Amino acid sequence: MSAGTRVAIGIVLALLAVVGCSRRPEALPEGVTTLALDGRWGKAVRALAKGRDVAFVPPPLAELDGAVWIDRPVKDSLAILRGELAAGEASERALAAPNDSPAANARIVAALSRLPAAGEADPGAVLVRHLRVDPVSLNPIMRSTPAEFEVVGLTEFRLFSFDRRLEPFAMEETVASWQTSADGLIDRVVLRNDLLWSDGAPITARDVAFSYAVIMDDDLPETGVRDGTDQLRAVEAYDERTVVFFHREPLATNVWNLNFPVIPRHVHEATWRGDPTFLSGDPAALPVCGGPYRIVEWHRGERIVLRRRDEWSLFDGAPVRDPPSFREIHFRIIEDPAAALAALGAGEIDELVLSPEQWRAAEGAGSGAWTRVTAPEWTVTFFAWNIDTPFFADRRVRRAMTLAFDHGWMLRELFSGLHDPATGPFHDGSWAAPRKRQAATEQDQQRAQQLLDDAGWVDTDKDGVRDRDLDGRPIPFEFTMLVADQPQRIRTCERLRDDLARIGVRMHVQVVDQTTLVDRTQSRRFEAWHGSRGAAADPDATKRDWTTEGAGNIVGYSNPLVDALYDAGRRELDRTKRGEKYGRIQEHLWEDQPFTWLSWRNGLYGFSPDLRGIVFSPRGPSTYSPGIRSVWRPRRGLAFPGEGAP
Repeated sequence: MSAGTRVAIGIVLALLAVVGCSRRPEALPEGVTTLALDGRWGKAVRALAKGRDVAFVPPPLAELDGAVWIDRPVKDSLAILRGELAAGEASERALAAPNDSPAANARIVAALSRLPAAGEADPGAVLVRHLRVDPVSLNPIMRSTPAEFEVVGLTEFRLFSFDRRLEPFAMEETVASWQTSADGLIDRVVLRNDLLWSDGAPITARDVAFSYAVIMDDDLPETGVRDGTDQLRAVEAYDERTVVFFHREPLATNVWNLNFPVIPRHVHEATWRGDPTFLSGDPAALPVCGGPYRIVEWHRGERIVLRRRDEWSLFDGAPVRDPPSFREIHFRIIEDPAAALAALGAGEIDELVLSPEQWRAAEGAGSGAWTRVTAPEWTVTFFAWNIDTPFFADRRVRRAMTLAFDHGWMLRELFSGLHDPATGPFHDGSWAAPRKRQAATEQDQQRAQQLLDDAGWVDTDKDGVRDRDLDGRPIPFEFTMLVADQPQRIRTCERLRDDLARIGVRMHVQVVDQTTLVDRTQSRRFEAWHGSRGAAADPDATKRDWTTEGAGNIVGYSNPLVDALYDAGRRELDRTKRGEKYGRIQEHLWEDQPFTWLSWRNGLYGFSPDLRGIVFSPRGPSTYSPGIRSVWRPRRGLAFPGEGAP
C-alpha cells in the first residue's frame, strides 16, 4: 500500500470517527414534505409513542370484565397441520428417485411432509441438527443470531406463534384463552394452569409481566428485543394466570407486539441488574427452560444437547400435552461446509443447508445416504453500503455499485439458476411486495461510470483509481467489503471486486468468521459487507432495518417518507391498503439503494432418508409453528408404507 493511500485511509477513518451514528436523510422530491403524506394516505402521519408509560395506572380487573371482548384464535398448530396434510397424497417411492426436475422435487416435498400414523413414530429417537456457528447466548431475551433462534425456539416458553403462512395465533399448549377489547387497545390472555419451568417452579402471568419490565429497562443492552414491545403501553399481571397487554393505539401490528421472550422471574429477579447481559454468571450453568425441551449439555464450539421435558407433557402424573417427537435433539456445530456435508453423508447429522455447489455435486442422488430437496424461502442476499462513509453517502454512488455488478453471472453461473433475483426486502410472493414488479437489475458499467462521474468521483491523478477531494485532500475510492468465510459469498465479492476495478474503484475483500462479522456490522465498523436476512413474519418488523432510528439500521439510512410510511402501515387495519404502503417503501428503497439486493435464496436441503414431517414455509422448515415439532422418525425395523413398491 502506498504512503498516499495510507494517508487517505487515515482521513477516511478520522471522518468515520466524527460521523459516528449520524443519519443523513435522503433528499425528498421537490415540493414534498413528510406532512404531505396527510393527503396521500387520508390522515395525518405522526410518530408512534414508544416506551413504557410510567404514568399509566392499569384499571381494576372488575372494570376490564365490563369491557366488550372479542375472542381471538387459540390453536394447536400440529393438529391443524395434520388436517391440512391429510388431504394430500404422498408416495414413499418418490424418495427413491433422483431429484432431477420440478415435478420430482414436488413429489419429494409431499413425501417428506407426511405425519405419522398412531404408533408409527419412535418416541425414543434422537435428531441431530447442524449449526454453522456456536450461539453466544441461550437466554431468550438476548438471542439475535440464527443459531440462537434455532436452539432457543425449542426451549423457550411462548404464548404466541405463527403458522407456515405467517399468520399469528395464541398457542393452545400454553394459553387457555385470548381476547381483544372491541376498541383494539387491550389484549387479555389467560394462561393454562399446568405450566412448569424446568426446575419445577410454576410458570405464571407474573413471569410475563416481569419479562416485559426487563426488556423495557434501560439497563438491558440488547435493544433489538424491544422492537414492537416498545409500542406497548404496559403489561400487567392481575393474578397468577391473567396477564393483560395495554396498547397506545389500535394498530394492525399489536398482535406481533405481544410476542416477546419470557424468562423465569424467580431465577432472574434478584440478580439480573448485576448481570444485564446475562453472560457473567457461571459459564457452566444452563438456563431454566419453559418449552418442550431443556438444555442438558453445551460444549462450546462442539455441540448442544436438548432433552425432552416430562413436565411439559405431564402434570401431576396425568398427560396434558402431546410429548415432542424426539427424546433428544442434538446440535452439532460444524463451521466448515465440506466437513458438514461429509457428516451428513456419514449419518452423523440429519440435516444440512446446502450451497448451490453442494447441490450440483449431488445431481442424481436419490435413495442414498441423504435426501435432496428444495423449497422457496424468503431469504434475501445483498451488499450493504455504510452511508456514513464518504464513499456511499451519495445514492448515485450506491446505484453505480448495483449497476457495476454482473447479476446475470451470479444467477446463472454461481447459483446455477437455483435462486431468483431480488429487488428489495419484500418477496414477490408476499402481500407487502409492490404490485408492479421491479425488473431485475442487469449490469450496465457505462451507466455506473456516468453516475460516479456525476457524484464527483473521477480519476484526477490518472492512476487508474477514481478519487474525490475531501477537506482539500484527494482520497481514492478504495474500500473494504466484509464477508463471512463461505466459498460462495467470497466468490460473489471477488466478482464485484473485479467488476469495480474495470470502472476505477478499488475494493478489498476481507474474509472474517461469523462472530467477527456480527460484531463489526452491529457496531457499524465497516464500509461494506455481504450478507443475508430471512423473512420477517410481518413486514412491519423490517422497520428496525429501514427507519431512521431503527435498532437494526446499521447502514445509516434515513428517508422521512419511508419513516412515515412505516407509521402509516401500522395504523392501517386493511391488509390490502397496508400492502400498498409497504410496496411504496420498497420502491423508495430501490431508488435509494442502501443495499444492493442480489437474490432470493431458495432453500436447498439435505435430510437423513428416514426423517418425515418436514414441512416448509417462507422461513424454512423449522422457525415457525409447529416447525421442527412436526418432524419424526419411524420405530426401528418399521418400514414406511409403500416403501419399495413398484
